[in-house]
Amino acid sequence: MAATDRMPTIVITGATSGLGRLAAIRLAEQGARLAITARSAERAADARAEILAAAPEAEVDVFLVDLTRTAEVRDAGRAIAARYERVDVLVNNAGVHAFAQRVTPDGLPEMVAVNYLAPWLLTRELRPSLARAGGARVVNVASEASRRHGVLVLPDDLTDTAPFTARGSSPLYGKSKLLDIMFTLELARRLEGTGVTANCVDPGFNVTGLGRELGFAAPLERLLTRLRIGDPRRGADLIVRLATDDAFAGRSGGYYGVRGARALAPVHPADDREWRARLWDETERLLDRVGVVTGDPPSAR
Repeated sequence: MAATDRMPTIVITGATSGLGRLAAIRLAEQGARLAITARSAERAADARAEILAAAPEAEVDVFLVDLTRTAEVRDAGRAIAARYERVDVLVNNAGVHAFAQRVTPDGLPEMVAVNYLAPWLLTRELRPSLARAGGARVVNVASEASRRHGVLVLPDDLTDTAPFTARGSSPLYGKSKLLDIMFTLELARRLEGTGVTANCVDPGFNVTGLGRELGFAAPLERLLTRLRIGDPRRGADLIVRLATDDAFAGRSGGYYGVRGARALAPVHPADDREWRARLWDETERLLDRVGVVTGDPPSAR
């Protein structure tokens, strides 16, 4: 991001572990003021301490929120908007790959709620703050797992809480990431003329993404790390590049891969404008029924 006379404000979800934690450290080292979201106060404090150890002059604020609860996501977005005059970058990084179905307090499938609805809703609440920044960016962490999503059925897939097994979880995770790509590309279209850009990334295979629910994930992560397989630093680097590199200033509506930050062609129906617009409309209707979205988006204050 081009140098300015003020410290850029960057909001990043999922900064207490994995890619998000690495990206947060690097963004702080570049001089950003960070707003990180976390479900656990203890894990947030640990992440904040590590960020400050790497960048002692950094400003790091924590906003506690359970991303499975849509009302909490909305309220966190409003709290962030109230705290800062503007937001320069929003990184929607938090995600979960569940190996069994869990239903949120809103009656929604957890992976859809955390991986898709939370970024959609947080972005909606922060749009006025982003517009005020001038040249702000939204970076959504998607995945090439989207190519193995099965068949997308709207609006049913947004609310499908049918049980599944660990083996059956992969296409559902991929579907949630497909929704992220579709959301990003439609968001980019709707942001045209505002000065705000929206892009998404595939951070590649990372050992930190093996799944918190696998009993052998931790030892396997250590083994793969020793073998230099699935290095999460590559994914973190890509997130930071999209968030701050001048080379991406003004570029919007892209989907980028970890190898050389090359542009990727999204799988159908993410490549279909009508599908993307329909998803947006169905998402608004769903969140209206849940009670967190009513009327027009927040206006710039």
